[in-house]
Amino acid sequence: MWRIFLLSLTMGTIHAQYEPNWKSLDTRPLPSWFDEAKIGVFIHWGVYSVPSVASEWFWNFWQTNSSQEITEYIENNFPPGFTYQEFAKDFTAELLNVTRWVDIFIKSGAKYVILTSKHHEGFSLWPSKYSYSWNAKDLGPHRDIVEELGEAVRKSNLTYGLYHSLFEWYHPLFLADQANNFTTQTFVDNKIMLEMKELVNRYQPLILWSDGSIAATDTYWKSTEFIAWLYNESPVKDFVVTNDRWGDGVVCKHGDFYTCDDRYDPGTLQNKKWENALTIDKKSWGFRRNAALEDYMTPLELLTVVVRTVSCGGNVLINVGPTKDGVITPIFEERLSQLGDWLEINGEAIYNSKPWTFQNDSLNSDVWYTTRDNTVYAINLDWPQDNDVILGSVIDLFKSTNTTVALLGNEGTLKWTLQSDRVVIQLPNKAIVKSVTAWVLKVIAF
Repeated sequence: MWRIFLLSLTMGTIHAQYEPNWKSLDTRPLPSWFDEAKIGVFIHWGVYSVPSVASEWFWNFWQTNSSQEITEYIENNFPPGFTYQEFAKDFTAELLNVTRWVDIFIKSGAKYVILTSKHHEGFSLWPSKYSYSWNAKDLGPHRDIVEELGEAVRKSNLTYGLYHSLFEWYHPLFLADQANNFTTQTFVDNKIMLEMKELVNRYQPLILWSDGSIAATDTYWKSTEFIAWLYNESPVKDFVVTNDRWGDGVVCKHGDFYTCDDRYDPGTLQNKKWENALTIDKKSWGFRRNAALEDYMTPLELLTVVVRTVSCGGNVLINVGPTKDGVITPIFEERLSQLGDWLEINGEAIYNSKPWTFQNDSLNSDVWYTTRDNTVYAINLDWPQDNDVILGSVIDLFKSTNTTVALLGNEGTLKWTLQSDRVVIQLPNKAIVKSVTAWVLKVIAF
């Protein structure tokens, strides 16, 4: 006999009022939909998608002479005096089809989508009153990208979220505050606070993914004041979630969920809900025309990260970078589709699951565990040569002869043998199994 104690996550206390301090804000329950969703798609898209060389930090690397690759690219292809702003006219998005994008996301098995509404370059993908002449409505595509994608995402019953960068590399008000050692808050008061409320009120994202905060403290950004408004008064107050990037010293300490660092993958169970934001292109969040095939995660590499993350209580946010025309290239589409094919067979071990007593098997490092509805799932990242799976951590579940084991996507139950320190489970012939990459054993103990 075995027992599992599950953490109950609620949608939030609708009538609770939160004070503008972390002690109060951190008492807010995590809306349950976020933990249940497990998988999201991240989209990095902006003016940096025009040169599409090096990374989304193109402008900063260029201005600070931090990248020889970018320096040579500019010198070899553009006249003296050329500015970053001149790239914006070529951010055309003429091939953007948001319905096509959403179809790709649905096939990936993702449950939520997060668009970069504005990166550190300051270019907004909506017609913000606080980004006049430096937004996608006034320049480039002349479209409200945030609205278009949001409508398509919601029609498909996916959850819509927005990334927003607090700081902007070269905004004069930010540079002035920085020169004053952030003792002034002109940029925050006249730009950021107003911009974030405009974004939330107009588009009502259920995830506000903050970034770029480490340049200054949360006090400078007035982060707790804004989040208190988000939780108490905003149109999404009962269901919205926020991450932890709200100021220097706040990351991995406060927020509805932690991101801690890019590609955060601790490999162990965490006490707080967390998210692993990662890129299919290992070297960039934005699209790179000069990426090599080996720069992209393989299907197994992507699945391994998904399985490890979910087993340890995290969500996975998988980034793609569209081209300046608005195309999600075949390599990104293929990786997302391959993940979706696997989830179609094995998704019950992922969605709505909880971490089990053990995350990684004691005898088999290729096996990671999740649990759901009094069932334990052993997710295997490799196929044993002799078709026998050896497990150690689940031994207590097999002390009853009534315990059954099945292979998801296949009919019937499997034979198993209990030994002193291990369970040996006999798999069918590999040739007849539907999913052989990261396949899943379903263990039901009585």
